[in-house]
Amino acid sequence: MPMNVLPARFEGESLPLNIDLHMHSTASDGALSPEALVALCRQRGLTHMALTDHDTVAGIAEASAAAERAGICLLAGTELSTRWQGVNIHVVGLLPEGVRGSLREGLASQAVAREARAERIAERLEKVGLVDALARAREQAGGERPLGRPDFARALVAAELVPDIATAFSKHLGSGKAGDIKSLWPELSEVVGWILDSGGVAVMAHPLCYRLTRRKRGQLLDAFVAAGGQAAELVNGFQNPDETRDLSRQYQERELLASVGSDFHFTGGHLAPGSMSPVPRTATLPVWCHPRLAGLVDSAT
Repeated sequence: MPMNVLPARFEGESLPLNIDLHMHSTASDGALSPEALVALCRQRGLTHMALTDHDTVAGIAEASAAAERAGICLLAGTELSTRWQGVNIHVVGLLPEGVRGSLREGLASQAVAREARAERIAERLEKVGLVDALARAREQAGGERPLGRPDFARALVAAELVPDIATAFSKHLGSGKAGDIKSLWPELSEVVGWILDSGGVAVMAHPLCYRLTRRKRGQLLDAFVAAGGQAAELVNGFQNPDETRDLSRQYQERELLASVGSDFHFTGGHLAPGSMSPVPRTATLPVWCHPRLAGLVDSAT
């Protein structure tokens, strides 16, 4: 099979895929500009990519122009923050028709929610010693984009309140910690509706990262499917192959398609565009088999 053709099924080959459908740029909390991210994807041999910045599509125009020059098929996307039964759940919207309908208003409301959330996080981190927390996080962001928890994590490291970003999350920003503000996010079902209204495909991001039991994860997937969700990430970065196979079984039971993505944010870490665990042989079909993403496959054939 030519290197630029996407497989119709996951056959368990050890060769890396040439597609990555979950990456971030400086339009949200990534370290590379959209143009630089596209250049890195080309350097790493990717033929297909999606830019999925948090609650925004601000980097898509720059990435699209760069991708056209680089000969890469770029799919517009965004990673939307939601809540389900008190858990912060992320949903990737793959948007072959761009932003339309209620998604436009939804993104605007997410930007407002992010600003309010940043102010609350700043208030809480000031209580643990991060003076002028909002300004310090803004300095780390290096611009006027909406702030995310990684910006506050870097601010904590810069202020020498924690030794590294991992500690910042484990002590102050991770699930259940003071900086974990999720009450401002819309319900999972509402966000899935925005994506469908825009002609997109709703993909649950990194379901293994929510620290749910298998039974609870099944309930989450059931709620996602009931809302109209069409796919979920089967491989997100590096993960245990047995967990991947079990996750695939849960997808097949619900007729969900499988997406893949590195969740790349910055160079120098263990992840890079296109770097992820191999996808095992499975009957779960790839997300690019969805009719709404036919153009993604056609572009490679």
